Amino acid sequence: MSDIDAGRRAPRRDATANREALLAAAADTLGEASDAPLERITSAAGLTRRAFYGHFANRDALVVAVIDVGAARLNAVAAATDHPHAPTAIALLGARLWGAVAHVRMLAGMAVREPYAAHAGEALQPVRERLRTLVERGIAEGTVRPDIRPEVLARLIESAAISVLLEAAATGIDDVEGRRLVMLAVLGTAGLGWQDSADLIARAPELSVDGATPAVADDQQETHA
Repeated sequence: MSDIDAGRRAPRRDATANREALLAAAADTLGEASDAPLERITSAAGLTRRAFYGHFANRDALVVAVIDVGAARLNAVAAATDHPHAPTAIALLGARLWGAVAHVRMLAGMAVREPYAAHAGEALQPVRERLRTLVERGIAEGTVRPDIRPEVLARLIESAAISVLLEAAATGIDDVEGRRLVMLAVLGTAGLGWQDSADLIARAPELSVDGATPAVADDQQETHA
């Protein structure tokens, strides 16, 4: 590679790194405060406003890009999560979402904030469809409570998982306990008793720390808008 080629490629690498820094800083900052100003985001990324405008037209464009990146990560996790036993699959999905807690925290804030709520909801539709499929399977096999409509139960399970993820992140609960609490919450909402839920988590190897690592390709996990 010639010196000229190297000189041409270096700025592109810098630009990519700056964009990545903005996306990461925005995910963290918006997860803490969904109304965080642009100055706070650029400061967290270690960049100037001028550098920011080299990548995004405005703050709204950045927020939409961050939503898309976070949703792509969660959708990939959901698509890679399954188990023949529906409650185990539901608990496994909760455990794997714990591994993406920064994205969950940010998306939870955007999902209830205009003008991003509709976009966030649409971007996360694959996760919700996957969860509903697992709920419907569990109802059919008699392992998930049948007294609540599948679409409603799936949303309640989603809300239970998000609540625990946000609480755990806010209060500094450690990784192992946080994952356990998420699984207990989703299983309890799905209709399992607390002891049955604890027994399932203890005996299912898929729900161990190693078993809950999603088999998602790196290029899927690092999808960018």
